[in-house]
Amino acid sequence: MKLATSPEMEPYLAYIMATMQGEDGKAELETISKLPLEKRYVWRVASALKWAFADLEDMSVHADRETLTAEDQAKIMDLLKLRPTQFCIFLKALVGAEEMKNMMLKAIVFAGRE
Repeated sequence: MKLATSPEMEPYLAYIMATMQGEDGKAELETISKLPLEKRYVWRVASALKWAFADLEDMSVHADRETLTAEDQAKIMDLLKLRPTQFCIFLKALVGAEEMKNMMLKAIVFAGRE
């Protein structure tokens, strides 16, 4: 099930709809404020990323890169092409533009080290 269509998204969708209709969304934000952290949108995204990268090591990536067909590599790249931008949008909404830039630049420098 996709995150956007899960029952846990109902309070968020109500907030989005209210604000799109010109309402202030305060009642919907009140509902969201009462959700436990583990039911929050940001928790679900952060948890998904935690599990996605829990056992990350680059040797297996290198092995796959060396052995994937061009067609399979294109499929992987198609799956990944929007993820960096989406992650930046997520961070910007959570911590603001400047902190998102700082976090991403630090990550780029760290990952770029040999």
